[in-house]
Amino acid sequence: MFAEVTDFVPVRRDETFELASDGGGRFALANARAGRRLEPRYEPGADVPLELRGAGQASRQINNFCSPEGFDADRLIAVEVLTPAGNWSFYPPHKHDEEVPGRETALEEIFCFEVAGDGFGYQRWYASGPGREIEVLAAVRTGDAVLLPHGYHGPSMAAPGYDLYYVNVMAGPGERAWRFRDDPDHALIRDTWAGQEIDPRLPMAAAPGRKT
Repeated sequence: MFAEVTDFVPVRRDETFELASDGGGRFALANARAGRRLEPRYEPGADVPLELRGAGQASRQINNFCSPEGFDADRLIAVEVLTPAGNWSFYPPHKHDEEVPGRETALEEIFCFEVAGDGFGYQRWYASGPGREIEVLAAVRTGDAVLLPHGYHGPSMAAPGYDLYYVNVMAGPGERAWRFRDDPDHALIRDTWAGQEIDPRLPMAAAPGRKT
């Protein structure tokens, strides 16, 4: 999780498959409703595009193994996120939808967490609706999963002393796109990054054979 970028294998719709490894390993199976039946393939971690986002204590690493920009898929978007101890990721808070009257455009998300050193982190989610406000701040540990059906989320917080990793999986109707919309109350945070350096602990993980 923290040492290497993942390999991944997209599987065709309506396909039966068997997963095996002589050396063992950790596996995540992400899926979404699909209309197209794409060809299966193997994608090694060495070919996965890496991205460093944010600055200062909002620095994090994104491994774009199944992002819209990185690899073709029908609906599914999936990335790995690594956040150094003490940093915040998915910040400023944002959501993934568009304001289209009468049409649902939100992407549902699942976060699956790993925390270094048997530590802990936090995940925040909030939303509003007619006559109600919802806010959840959940402690997360290795093996925890958090479902974010709609609304704003962030930050994902790595406690000091404990690096944070999660697989972020999302899908929804319509175009396969991020549709980022910052919470307007906190969007100004991006302006504070000007002149700040990326956390020197990044990148935290690469892959064997990667050219740097």
